[in-house]
Amino acid sequence: MRTIYDWLNEYGESHKNETNKLIHWICVPSIVFSILGMLYAIKLPFYIGAYQLNIGVIMSVVVLFYYLSLSASLSLGMFFYLGVCMFFAYLIEKSGIMPLWLFSVLIFVLAWVGQFYGHKIEGKKPSFLKDIQFLMIGPAWLMSFIYKKLGIAL
Repeated sequence: MRTIYDWLNEYGESHKNETNKLIHWICVPSIVFSILGMLYAIKLPFYIGAYQLNIGVIMSVVVLFYYLSLSASLSLGMFFYLGVCMFFAYLIEKSGIMPLWLFSVLIFVLAWVGQFYGHKIEGKKPSFLKDIQFLMIGPAWLMSFIYKKLGIAL
């Protein structure tokens, strides 16, 4: 079984160009937010107090178990990031300016256009074309840089 370090190193092999890295710093968190936003918009007929449960919360728990299988400290960082995403999804939904699902779809499309442009600059195909799990490793790869700067072990 691959370790988190194996995954991050392999992901990094196709993310060496500085422009592509910058694009990833913008687009990967945007894609995570947009997916969570689309799932957050799907309400379930269950409530926890006054809070209506949604698919985004359930999928976040599943995703966190995946990250936990790779790294306990990394899963904690992702827990906080997903919480921030849910908070912003809640704010967008309550603002009434635009339906959350539509806002999320727009962000999703724009962010993927950016990602593919970054890989065109890089001259390498996106890692997820090799292994679908790399879709989950992208956010972890970015989080690993934050952890390194903060001196937090993976």
